[in-house]
Amino acid sequence: MTQNIRGSLMRKINDEVLNLKNSPLYKYRTENNFLPVIGEGSQTAKIMFVGEAPGRNEAKTGRPFCGMAGKILDELLTSIKLPRENVYITNIVKDRPQNNRDPNPEEIEIYGPFLDRQIEIIKPKIIATLGRYSMDYIMKKFDLNSELQPIGSAHGKMFDAKASYGPIKIAVLYHPCVAIYNRSKLPILKKDLEILKYH
Repeated sequence: MTQNIRGSLMRKINDEVLNLKNSPLYKYRTENNFLPVIGEGSQTAKIMFVGEAPGRNEAKTGRPFCGMAGKILDELLTSIKLPRENVYITNIVKDRPQNNRDPNPEEIEIYGPFLDRQIEIIKPKIIATLGRYSMDYIMKKFDLNSELQPIGSAHGKMFDAKASYGPIKIAVLYHPCVAIYNRSKLPILKKDLEILKYH
C-alpha cells in the first residue's frame, strides 16, 4: 500500500468521523467547537499506541496525547529512545466524552470500527494498549479473551496474536495518566515500556 493510498484512507476516516451524527458525542463536539482526534504519526509505523479517548487539550487541537498525559508519553518514549514521529498514536474513541469521563460501551462500539480500519492501513507489528479500555478492546479483537486479566496483572506483558496481514504482538501498558495522579508510578511505566525495545 503506497503512502498516497494510506493518506487517502486516513482522510476518509477523518471525514466520516467529522460527520458522525449518530454518535452520542457529536452534539457535544460541535457545541464546544471541539475537533475529532483521529491519530498522528507514521502511517508505516511498526508500533501503534492505542489509548481510550481524547481529553480536552486533544479535542481542542485534534492531536492525540498533547496534554499532561502526552507529556508523560513523550517522556516514556524518550526513555527507550523511540522518536514519537516513528510511531502512530490514536484512541479507540475519536471524540471527547463529557467531563473527561470513561468511554461507554456504545461509544466504543461506534468508534471501534474506525480503529480497526486504521490498524489495517498501518499494519503495525506491535499494538501497545494504553489503559484498560484499550487493552480490553484490542485483546478481544485479536481473540485473546482467554488471556484477559485485570490491567494490574497484565501490564508489562506481551501477547502473540494474528492479524489479517500476519503475526502481531499486543503489549499491555498502563495509561500514562496513571503517573499524573501518582508520580511514583512513573518508574513502573518506564519499565513496562522497555518490552518494546526488544521487538
